[in-house]
Amino acid sequence: MKKDLKNNVHLEGRLYQHNLSLKTTGPNSKAPGTQFISGTLDVATDDNITNIVTVHYTYVTAKYGSSGKDNPNFKVLNDIIDGKYLTCMADGSDVATKVSIDTNIGLNDFYSDRDKDENGEPRLVSAKRNEGGFIRIVKDLKAADKDRNNFTADIVITGMTRREADPERDLPEKGIIKGAIFDFRNALLPVEFSVTAPQAIDYFEGLEPSAKNPVFTRVKGTEISEVVKRTITQEGAFGDEVREVNSTRRDWVITWAQAEPFEWDSEETITAAELTKAMQDRQIYLAEVKKRYDEYKESQGNAIAAAPAKNTAATTFEF
Repeated sequence: MKKDLKNNVHLEGRLYQHNLSLKTTGPNSKAPGTQFISGTLDVATDDNITNIVTVHYTYVTAKYGSSGKDNPNFKVLNDIIDGKYLTCMADGSDVATKVSIDTNIGLNDFYSDRDKDENGEPRLVSAKRNEGGFIRIVKDLKAADKDRNNFTADIVITGMTRREADPERDLPEKGIIKGAIFDFRNALLPVEFSVTAPQAIDYFEGLEPSAKNPVFTRVKGTEISEVVKRTITQEGAFGDEVREVNSTRRDWVITWAQAEPFEWDSEETITAAELTKAMQDRQIYLAEVKKRYDEYKESQGNAIAAAPAKNTAATTFEF
């Protein structure tokens, strides 16, 4: 498998808000009594303060565990908690602190009681999110909004679906790219990205990717996370009723792909056997996620039988 698989996100903007908190590990943890920071940090990546991108921090300690060196992320995040740096929501966008963050695409895998299958079992939710990364306080932002918010990923594409435009909901035509990327441990992460430019939709459709014939390539794109306002007018007998509806639009939109895909099933890129192994490792991981979910439900007095992990065929790559 390629040693330099790409999974990078670069964000710049103004601190919008946060729910970071300082915690301490419990007595049953590997390092009892260790202080760490967890929570989310929102960044407004555009000058209009409309595109708000979230970065999730799970476990940030003051020292790096392996080397014992100071962790600069801990100091910056702790200063944010202490109110040393200003936010758009609390202090106004004109004075909000500017930050630069280099993070990665991760998945928040969990089972949801709100979404169940035909057998009444909770479905797996695998939500993309920006996971951790290096944060720095900066004086100036890059001039163009598009340069402040971009991702790069090497992706094995196994499907592409064209979605027709929906004028009533103000939704344009787009393509939905289905596939898998990899984290820094080379663990497989099933994802979906979008393409909205007509030529991009045609390009990916022309690749004819499928579970039996994957396409391995590198893409770049931008994260969209904004509130969309729609005005709805309902005719009345003696006057129309006009109301405004707000909805949140979140998407990961591919804006570029390399001219030629990587060679598939190659020692120089990724082999079918390596992809199969990565899929099997993910099934083992998901079985642990399900086990923890079942144990939690049982502890709440509502035990749910665990579902067995699915077997994956060696020549068909279904994520």
